[in-house]
Amino acid sequence: MTVVGNGVEALELAGKRALVTGGTRGIGAAVVRRFLDAGAEVLTTARSASSEAPKGAALVAADVRTREGAEALAAAAREVLGGVDIVVHNAGGASPYRSASDIPAEEWQDALDLNYLAAVRLDSLLAPGMREQGAGAIVHVSSAAVLTPVGPFLHYVAAKAALESYSRGLALELAPFGVRVNTVTPGRVATPGGEETRERWARLDPSQGLDGAMVPLGRVGEPEDIAEAVLFLVSPRAGWVTGSALVVDGGEFPRR
Repeated sequence: MTVVGNGVEALELAGKRALVTGGTRGIGAAVVRRFLDAGAEVLTTARSASSEAPKGAALVAADVRTREGAEALAAAAREVLGGVDIVVHNAGGASPYRSASDIPAEEWQDALDLNYLAAVRLDSLLAPGMREQGAGAIVHVSSAAVLTPVGPFLHYVAAKAALESYSRGLALELAPFGVRVNTVTPGRVATPGGEETRERWARLDPSQGLDGAMVPLGRVGEPEDIAEAVLFLVSPRAGWVTGSALVVDGGEFPRR
């Protein structure tokens, strides 16, 4: 919430319709909760219909890795929300391998489908509506792994790097229509998926730490840290911000 005059609180996303992919746990769930607190109407997704969304959000089961899944999700957003003002692409992830040469071809394709092409497909379906209404905000959730690419995650890192490049290009294309596109680039965050991935990596390479010892601010991030960054980028406070990549990592990773 923001505060405007005489201590009166304003819901800065009141009246906004938001779609958040992968919003049933971790960063996605934190974004959904923060949007709801800010007054938005929220639709989120999970691969399984048995998943539970944060209270107050609508949920649709959708596999965003496929064109059919993206089309079904876009149709659901129009049906449930009547259109969208905000889109947050949070669904993502990949498993580590011992080296880049050990990554199977199908894992490369899956990483591209989930971490990059899902956003491209969904944006192509929903951005035209934002252009027509002359306003909108899109946020792509990337990863600070793009700042220090390593072989075990090269399929994931390459997909996220493509996502960031695509985001900058899309921002330039949509800016004249009042639609802003930005990227949030999280570092080491305490989420169920992130912890599982780091544990698998540590089994492959015991030198990899699981705690926040290497983070200059002294701790791993919380999902809420990323949700606040996403909220800022979709809010009127960031009305002159587009084509940016906001790194939220406690200072751990070197900047370009």
